[in-house]
Amino acid sequence: MSKVRVGFVGAGGIANVHLQHISKNELAEVTAICDIHEETVLQKVKEYGGAAYKNVDEMLEKEPLDALFISVPPFAHGEIEEKAAKKGIHLMVEKPLGLDYQTVAKKAEVINQSGIINGVGYCLRHWETVAKAKEYLKDKKPAMIRGYYLSSFVPTPWYIEWEKSGGQLVEQSTHIVDLARYLGGEIEQVYANMSLQVHRDVPNINIPDVTSLNFVYDSGALGHIDSTFAQFDHRMGIELFGEDFRVVIDGGSLTILEKGAAALNFKSELDVYGVQDRLFIEAIIKSDQNLILSSYEDGLKTLAVTLAANESYETGLPVKMADFGKLAIK
Repeated sequence: MSKVRVGFVGAGGIANVHLQHISKNELAEVTAICDIHEETVLQKVKEYGGAAYKNVDEMLEKEPLDALFISVPPFAHGEIEEKAAKKGIHLMVEKPLGLDYQTVAKKAEVINQSGIINGVGYCLRHWETVAKAKEYLKDKKPAMIRGYYLSSFVPTPWYIEWEKSGGQLVEQSTHIVDLARYLGGEIEQVYANMSLQVHRDVPNINIPDVTSLNFVYDSGALGHIDSTFAQFDHRMGIELFGEDFRVVIDGGSLTILEKGAAALNFKSELDVYGVQDRLFIEAIIKSDQNLILSSYEDGLKTLAVTLAANESYETGLPVKMADFGKLAIK
């Protein structure tokens, strides 16, 4: 069996992790890497092999790729996904998928019509603790969900610009929003407060560094997520509460508590990126989209919640997800 020929658009940041895993996968090979920074792409090609490109269109035209990892900033996607999908190239796209719902929704339509294997980098779904929590919750009804993503300042220049990153909720805390959906169900309404409190003196910053997001599930359950990059360390997790039970995911640890029973504790030892990338290659070989825990279309739903939260912050009003979707696709 020939190896899956994998290309990369974006060679910095999280792309390094994907490059490491694909280069070690006996069923795949890195055949092309594209980045606008010539020094970066030449370094990565020297390390992982493949052909070097600065222009993604040139790479897609010249390279017979089977799969493509897209790891570019949220403002820089352009039409990469559509062009690759129309060539039948399978896609793994890092979150967030973009900054405009309508644009990303159109990409999702093209991807669905193409029939390619597609995934979004919501890697936390691959934690063993998340899998165990989801299995436990399948016959439970959470009444309240509480999540948090508490981290430190990101020095990347584009990150601190609202027009380029969408803010922390869109760019980072989206992982916890995604878990809130994955474990708790679909979200019906959001309301967000945001403020710039600690990093006011950072030149050019116009994104909030503290966020409080409240939401309502279509089940009637209530949810809340705290988000900040005003801390000196990194913590993230989510808790789900219901009648006589509590599920707590704190980092890679899981605790399940039931009234009158001993607590159950688990810890995830998996490299979630490694699992995610291996399953992507396996899904391509087996032509099985079901191996992908977060499809592009599902990733769009998480993006929609974070963009609706931004709209709520800007208007000061709650946003119903059904109305947000209708307004966005006009």
